[in-house]
Amino acid sequence: MPLKDVTVIINIKKPSALIGLGTPLILAEKAGEPSFKIYGDIEGVKADFAEDTDPYKAARVAFKQGDTSTAKVAIATYDGTEVTAAEALEQYYNEDWYFVSLATGTVADFIAISDVVEGEGFKIAAHTVDSLEDLTTLSAKKYDRTFVMMHDKLEQYPHLALIGGHGSKPVGSITYKFKKLIGVDPAPYDATTLLGIHALNGFAYVAKNGNYQTSEGTVLSGEYIDVIHGKDWVKVNMEQAISTLFINNDKIAFDDVGIPQIEGEARTILEIAGQQGIIAADDAGQPLYTLTAKDRAQTSAQDRVERHYKGLSFSLELAGAIHEATVYGEMVV
Repeated sequence: MPLKDVTVIINIKKPSALIGLGTPLILAEKAGEPSFKIYGDIEGVKADFAEDTDPYKAARVAFKQGDTSTAKVAIATYDGTEVTAAEALEQYYNEDWYFVSLATGTVADFIAISDVVEGEGFKIAAHTVDSLEDLTTLSAKKYDRTFVMMHDKLEQYPHLALIGGHGSKPVGSITYKFKKLIGVDPAPYDATTLLGIHALNGFAYVAKNGNYQTSEGTVLSGEYIDVIHGKDWVKVNMEQAISTLFINNDKIAFDDVGIPQIEGEARTILEIAGQQGIIAADDAGQPLYTLTAKDRAQTSAQDRVERHYKGLSFSLELAGAIHEATVYGEMVV
């Protein structure tokens, strides 16, 4: 785990009616020592992986999603004998990426990857399967940090198209339902099959109302991808903001002058989260959150001796998204 002095803990309560966090990581089996590299375009990937290899094909899908395509793709390699994909993921977990996928793998491989992500409690794993049986196996895990798409053409990498085309948009600005994927054919699932997929907290890419679109956007626990993404955005940006405050000042005093400085950094992040659409707004357009900071007199002597301020807390209302609408009308003759 990385060394840090600021930890933000967020629990999602239901109902509650600066860092982007969008880069895909592709885990690829390749002979030799494990490696990690960030690529800015598909030509860079081609220098290291032949065009007929799975990692090249996966990266190409992520990069080819039009004007909103990701600006970078990370690839981590492992040899598959001495080092497994899960071990490579653990080795490079704190590098610059957010969504992780395997270039190719089995359901057992997917579970190994998702177990690592779940254990870390930060970032998201993404997989695609082509059968309800495989989706059922993964769904039973109820992962909070894994989403699974079902598609009849695994070679089109729909999950990487979704991540590559939409994962780098400002966190809070999108839901993962209704999204168009370039280079991915709609799966030929009927309404009954799609209901079965959704019942397992998976989703698909289908033709609906004449449009090609993702049918949902949930992780396997049933939570929405954008909720997890927003939670992580608030956590990492608040940790960074308060850490930077400590670093840029000779001292933040444990008194009623220093404490408001910490509170101010937290409030700035919550205000930005409101502007980005992570936090809901009231009818005046103000973000719906509360932030409470205990003053020095309210803290314990032990905390002051240990120089550990524990008096800052906040709650917020998630903006969420509208995924369905019912409209009522009447006609008069």
